[in-house]
Amino acid sequence: MTPPKRQRRQPQEHLPPPPAPTGKQKNPERLFVVAGPDGGERDGDLDLVTLIVARADPPPSATPEQAALLRLCTAPLSVAELSAYLNLPFSMMTVVLTDMLTAGLVTARAPIVRQAVADRSILEAVMHGLQKL
Repeated sequence: MTPPKRQRRQPQEHLPPPPAPTGKQKNPERLFVVAGPDGGERDGDLDLVTLIVARADPPPSATPEQAALLRLCTAPLSVAELSAYLNLPFSMMTVVLTDMLTAGLVTARAPIVRQAVADRSILEAVMHGLQKL
């Protein structure tokens, strides 16, 4: 097997200047900025499967996270889905959602639980109806 043929690079005499930064830098915000100064002191009754529905359009004073939540929640979405869509941890979502619940911007409701086993009389009625066909 022959070794690869490599060419040695020569240093360039005139390096181009680095490009000037344009626009807003994309630095991630720290989580305490999103949560606010008292972010760790709230206690909510939210869990991963709690459904969130928007009650109003985003007000002008809404943070970017709150505005995004209100746009997403036109249909019921769980806290876990919202956390994934906004790329925020669950603990931060509960803080933001608790603020929005107290402001009346969203409503929270428990998920709809389906009955595990259907009623026997309904199953018998369906079976008899199918047999008559």
